[in-house]
Amino acid sequence: MSNNIEKKYPVPPFSLESAIEKVRKAEDAWNSRDPELVSKAYSIDSKWRNRNEFINGREEIAQFLTRKWKKESEYRLIKEIWVHGDYKIAVRFAYEWKDQETQKYYRSYGNENWKFNDQGLMIERHASINDLEITEDQRKFKWPQGRRPDDHPGLTELGL
Repeated sequence: MSNNIEKKYPVPPFSLESAIEKVRKAEDAWNSRDPELVSKAYSIDSKWRNRNEFINGREEIAQFLTRKWKKESEYRLIKEIWVHGDYKIAVRFAYEWKDQETQKYYRSYGNENWKFNDQGLMIERHASINDLEITEDQRKFKWPQGRRPDDHPGLTELGL
């Protein structure tokens, strides 16, 4: 399927409501931990900067996510809109995970800048992320693996 007919709703230009919906759909997809599903939200030639990695296209995105979630078990993510424009959205996020090698828990904090094409596919993603080691009793994201329940507090409500 070409980029000209693929669509990922909602599509730009974004209103506040459609931008919030786009952010929640992204959060839900990432919480699925399904690299193929997540990669379909990005254009075929999407460009990423994730920490110190530069990733190009859906295939590399799926490979990156496969590696990520092999290392980061018990992954749970919350995204929150920061600001939006017609074709751009900025989010802040936090996720918790357990390092498979060390068995230590972390909360990772970050910001992402997203740019979309007319079909609603993300063409650019710039992510800055910092990790904080936490203890198991400091974890705040304890819902069952998968989509965050609608009644679970967001980042602002959690004071994060």
